[in-house]
Amino acid sequence: MARSALEFVEEAKATIEGVTPDQLAAELALGDVVVVDVRDSQEREHSGYIPGSIHIPRVALEFAADPTSPFNDARLHPRRRVVLHCALGLGSALATARLKQMGYEAAANLEGGYEAWVAAGQRIEYSATARSRLLG
Repeated sequence: MARSALEFVEEAKATIEGVTPDQLAAELALGDVVVVDVRDSQEREHSGYIPGSIHIPRVALEFAADPTSPFNDARLHPRRRVVLHCALGLGSALATARLKQMGYEAAANLEGGYEAWVAAGQRIEYSATARSRLLG
């Protein structure tokens, strides 16, 4: 029988660590975490982003996270603390489970994603292009 996307998300969430916006903010204050935004470029540009986060679209994540890949992003390493997020924390839960399978033992998912971060009143930033668009 076919499985739904939400079943995959629930299965992933059972195997990964989730962090709240407040927990992530505390980790960012300590400075020893890489926050990865896996949303698409347009969504990040339109909605803003978590200060200090890096952008690696979901489609490219495994290649960026693989130390043996020619597309490896040096900011990622299996021994580093990495917290992923998307808009709602669903796709990033799947992505976090994949990183765990790749040996990223300290990988975690931002519960509720970027929307939870914003709802918690945490600081966000916009690109210069988006700021000029927002300011008119």
